[in-house]
Amino acid sequence: MRRALAAGAWFSVGLLLVAMGVGVLHVQQMDREVRERFEGKRWALPARVFARPLELYVGRALTPELLRLELEALNYQEGEGRPGQFTIRGNEASLHTRAFVFSDGPEPARSVRIRFGDGVVADLRDRHGSVDLMRVEPMLIGSIYPTHGEDRVLVNLREVPRGLVGALLATEDRRFLAHRGVDPIGIVRAAWANLRAGRTVQGGSTLTQQLVKNFYLTHEQSLKRKINEAVMAILLEYHYSKEEILEAYLNEVFLGQAGARAIHGFGLAAEFYFQRRLRELELDQLALLVGLARGASYYDPRRYPERALARRNGVLDRMQREGLAAPDEIEEARSRPLGVTPRVPRGEGHFPAFLDLVRRQLRDEYRDEDLRTEGLRIFTTLDPGIQLTLERELTEGVAELVRARGIEDPLQAAAVVTDPLAGEVLALIGDRDPRFPGFNRAVEARRPVGSLIKPFVYLAALSNPERYTLATLLDDGPLTLHLPHGEPWTPQNFDREFRGPVTTWEALVHSYNVPTVRLAQEIGIPQVVRLLQTLGLERTPAALPSLALGALDLSPLEVATLYQALANGGYATRSRAIRDVLDAGNRELSHYGLELRGAVPDGAVRLVVRALHDVTTQGTGRQIGWRLPGRAVAGKTGTSNDLRDSWFAGFDDRFLLVTWLGLDDNRPIGLTGGSGAVPIWARAMAAFPGGSLNLGHHPEIRLQQVDRASGLRADTDACPERIELPFWRESAPEVRADCDLGVALPGQGGDNWLERWRR
Repeated sequence: MRRALAAGAWFSVGLLLVAMGVGVLHVQQMDREVRERFEGKRWALPARVFARPLELYVGRALTPELLRLELEALNYQEGEGRPGQFTIRGNEASLHTRAFVFSDGPEPARSVRIRFGDGVVADLRDRHGSVDLMRVEPMLIGSIYPTHGEDRVLVNLREVPRGLVGALLATEDRRFLAHRGVDPIGIVRAAWANLRAGRTVQGGSTLTQQLVKNFYLTHEQSLKRKINEAVMAILLEYHYSKEEILEAYLNEVFLGQAGARAIHGFGLAAEFYFQRRLRELELDQLALLVGLARGASYYDPRRYPERALARRNGVLDRMQREGLAAPDEIEEARSRPLGVTPRVPRGEGHFPAFLDLVRRQLRDEYRDEDLRTEGLRIFTTLDPGIQLTLERELTEGVAELVRARGIEDPLQAAAVVTDPLAGEVLALIGDRDPRFPGFNRAVEARRPVGSLIKPFVYLAALSNPERYTLATLLDDGPLTLHLPHGEPWTPQNFDREFRGPVTTWEALVHSYNVPTVRLAQEIGIPQVVRLLQTLGLERTPAALPSLALGALDLSPLEVATLYQALANGGYATRSRAIRDVLDAGNRELSHYGLELRGAVPDGAVRLVVRALHDVTTQGTGRQIGWRLPGRAVAGKTGTSNDLRDSWFAGFDDRFLLVTWLGLDDNRPIGLTGGSGAVPIWARAMAAFPGGSLNLGHHPEIRLQQVDRASGLRADTDACPERIELPFWRESAPEVRADCDLGVALPGQGGDNWLERWRR
């Protein structure tokens, strides 16, 4: 009997020792997990995508209206004296910027006064005097989220308002600084409060336990999980300081939900509910965020404002009892409304088409996983003022067209704005509804460009000034060509009329088809293809005669890339949407500067640009002349067969804009480039702070009056249709026209006009 008892005792002791060993091993396992997770990469951080910063300097093209538009997009508010505030009165503004870390270093918060005049910044100064150059922080335009949908903006404990920390500890864990992870006194106090209330009114978990639950464990309600939570909280407190634990909690706590995107941490919650930075929030706003830590879904201020208000005021009452704020401050805070923005900020970004372009250009160098987890900071070329203006004008312009012409089909639109000198995409719209995150027509929709291609045919010819000038006569008569597959092709002008001899200038300005095809045949279609590729076309189209009339499918972005060379003097540049990529520590990973890919003679480009300016005053886009009085711009209309696509591509001295209209199923829309795309282009350009093209001096170009009928020199008014044209490299005609000499006009004496001109 004794022997059996002894054996049983030893067995029990053995079981106890085994259990203790297993327990020790389990605790060691949890200890490793706690340290590895806390000391390693704690969070998967989304890449943040920023617009370009607003640079301010004397002489910058800017109006008070555009400044207000951009500041409101940055969630600046009317007011004086605090970062993130501004006032605009007439032609004067005061601005209090926020500090920001750029790729080239930090920009401090500044307070400046701005005076406007004649559409530019006329004066810029702070309390020390004149300011040469300053930057306003860039707008956050979107993020690339982790696949599990968590989103957060990390904050440093030193940056967190003291009122937030005090309110959080007073509400959630009064003995945080005293306990070691688990607070028995707090558990007893919570149990007693719940017993008296007859329901759960307090929780006994410490902040450390709440962090463990969010950081390491599931939300399963079981005794095993509770024990693991307590053990891991004690281990966390053993290894790390209170400051480290508190900072982790501030960045981890769940504070809201927006679709599939989970809002974690107080840094992002400040933007999510108030569209303000955490350090800019008032006492009542901080109290609301603290109150949401107890249950963000239950107290959601947008869905349950009464609950949220009661919870916020409860936090304020606790702060008053703990002496964290003066009674009058508490009373003022209680009197305020919740103040949350009525609309949930878009998680996928403000400008979906532009963000899509950014992602496409990032794929060349960055893995999708890195973009979703490494906290990269991506600085782009987007200009919020130009983007928002383009959205407004395109939306209103399309709606006006639909009303005026009774268009019942779902007319679609796309547009691209670039800075042609820098090769930067400033704005991009891929849908008639600019905020719709669907098919990106600006990048993906390749449609027939029609006459948009013609300037490049003429550029190829004018690059040889010994043979072609703007005064060269082209034959606008019936033409039939036999294509490689054997079928004849007879191109027609848009109006089905023929005009006989026309100058190269007239053929381009009025977009005549037949002389353009003849010209392309003379210089060779392969030469036109090579020119297009030099200027940025990244594929090889079929070298058919119809290419000269736009038998080429391009996206609006591809069109913009080609036209940049016309706008910048002949340099081929890639249209880029990204400037810099920084890692989470603000170290530069990539810089994308101006990339030149080829060039064509600037003299020939000048001739084409002069003709494209005349398109906007005398040709197919002439309504631009009265829509933009006093401004010199240049551009070209494009219309595809059967009026299926309406295009206009044009530029001034600062901006290049391409607009497109059409239907996704490729049915006719009944609009030419002049009747559809041109009015929208003109609306947008009128709203941009642009200027005029410099059509003047070039060292190798001189102006000469010529007779439009013969293309010869005309020094007097005797010729009824004189026109002044630019000529490159001494190519101006020296022979005077017969009308200028008082002789019968060509053709009146039976002479062959073309042979006479060639002689």
